[in-house]
Amino acid sequence: MPLSDTAIKNAKPTPDKAYKLTDGKGMYLLVNPNGSKYFRYNYRFDGKRKTLALGIYPTTSLKEAREKRDNAKKQIDSGIDPAENKKAVKQSKADSGLNSFEVIAREWHEKHKDQWSQSHETRAISLLKRDLFPWLGTKQIPDIKAPDLLSVLRRIEERGAVETSHRALQLCGQIFRYAIATGRADRDISPDLRGSLKPVKGGHFAAITEPKEAAELLRAIDGYTGTFPVICALKLAPLLFVRPTELRTMQWQHIDLEAKEWRYLVTKTQTPHIVPLCRQAVEILTELKPLTGHGQYTFPSARTPNGSRAMSDVALLAALRRMGISKEEMTIHGFRALARTVLDEVLGFRPDFIEHQLAHAVRDPNGRTYNRTAHLPERHKMMQSWADYLDGLKIGAQVIPFKKAV
Repeated sequence: MPLSDTAIKNAKPTPDKAYKLTDGKGMYLLVNPNGSKYFRYNYRFDGKRKTLALGIYPTTSLKEAREKRDNAKKQIDSGIDPAENKKAVKQSKADSGLNSFEVIAREWHEKHKDQWSQSHETRAISLLKRDLFPWLGTKQIPDIKAPDLLSVLRRIEERGAVETSHRALQLCGQIFRYAIATGRADRDISPDLRGSLKPVKGGHFAAITEPKEAAELLRAIDGYTGTFPVICALKLAPLLFVRPTELRTMQWQHIDLEAKEWRYLVTKTQTPHIVPLCRQAVEILTELKPLTGHGQYTFPSARTPNGSRAMSDVALLAALRRMGISKEEMTIHGFRALARTVLDEVLGFRPDFIEHQLAHAVRDPNGRTYNRTAHLPERHKMMQSWADYLDGLKIGAQVIPFKKAV
């Protein structure tokens, strides 16, 4: 049974040893022989069992302890060790006081993370830890000048991550503005750096548009020798042509292998969506399920084999690069453009069927948005035809070019 305030108050110490009263979800109250009562949270991170101190009763209430436990669980799901994070914040405060960039950035992240998607939260904290904290973390935020920040951003540029450098500048601007709002900085220096970074090249996601190139890519995916979840995700990417984030965060609870359907909420529009599963997709998922079916995510992170955290957003892109496919040639998102072209110009399916399957907004003649079940039988047939077409490409069958003759 979960703990209650009454049960905690009535818990009496024993003279010989401490004992635990369990609350659930890894949290418990440790009652010591001297009568002190400590809230604790047991969890696993990177395969190791760890314990996080949540506070001392009654200074920390039961409600507050549960909130701390839930926040710690969110950190774990985002790939952050709550115990290490707690140590880092403490150390940063001890070394640099309450005005250090890292302390303010972590405080800002904690305040806003509930408003973000999991992927956005993970990207933000990863960028901070990888590219900003090592050089700015211990600096007092009022002492950071525009040249200091530019030097750090140039490091990111030099490794070829121009878009990331712009994202880091935007992130720093938000942190500086938070510091101003909380009385720990006088001004935001990020606008001083506008025009100082290399421009981000615009354009669409790279996508292969020729049958021969597509066939070579599909055969390369079949021959890839990485981890089995990554192999399965790569094979499903062209078959399902969903957005990369939706693919890597696929959950077993949303998949019905008997009905051959995957139902989930589209992250970009927050609308329900149905992906009909072709025979080939069902076979891939059926083979994968004994390995990852015990966890939440179909494609778990390699660092959390229990399935509590999804695969990294760079895992599939990294696999393409290891196969020798550059970012100028193809991205995971590029399979959407490939499918849109072939389904329309080669296989002759109705554009509204295709747009439904791409999870784009499709409206009827009266301007109303069609619901997710619209044209579902036809979309099942379309997805199977698409998968069979890809199989034909792989074995070298005679195929029609993607583009219509003019």
